[in-house]
Amino acid sequence: MVEDRAWLTAVPGATVVVRRAARRSLAAVGAPAGRVVFVLADNAAVRRLNRTFRGKDLATNVLSFPDEPRLGRFGDVILARQTLLGEASCQAKRPLAHLAHLVVHAVLHLFGYDHGSRFAAERMEWRERRILADLSVRDPYGSQAGRRDIEHRPQR
Repeated sequence: MVEDRAWLTAVPGATVVVRRAARRSLAAVGAPAGRVVFVLADNAAVRRLNRTFRGKDLATNVLSFPDEPRLGRFGDVILARQTLLGEASCQAKRPLAHLAHLVVHAVLHLFGYDHGSRFAAERMEWRERRILADLSVRDPYGSQAGRRDIEHRPQR
């Protein structure tokens, strides 16, 4: 779902990358038939959701909202265009590669992966690397400078 139409010109090919990364991620976790809703939004929308559901009055790069897997509804993922583009620029990454990473990361969250402990983070990063390699996306954790790009850095 494209809520912020600026995605279409700012990140050409975004919808294709979202679909492809989501399919690979779902296959990698062995997900049964079901659906994930992806919303390409702007920082303001993500900030509102973050404030409402997480009590944090800040924008972030991606939010994942798990749903009811037993019913084939895995959840919703909302991506913030300005934050994604800013992070990609600061980390010298291609926006589409960073988008693929955020999609993979978000889908893994929907299936219980997290980065709350060092062990959990390493497990999640290992899975991300494997999926992204299948998508021909370079290791996003390859350098220390970009190592924690995915940790939902808040944007005011």
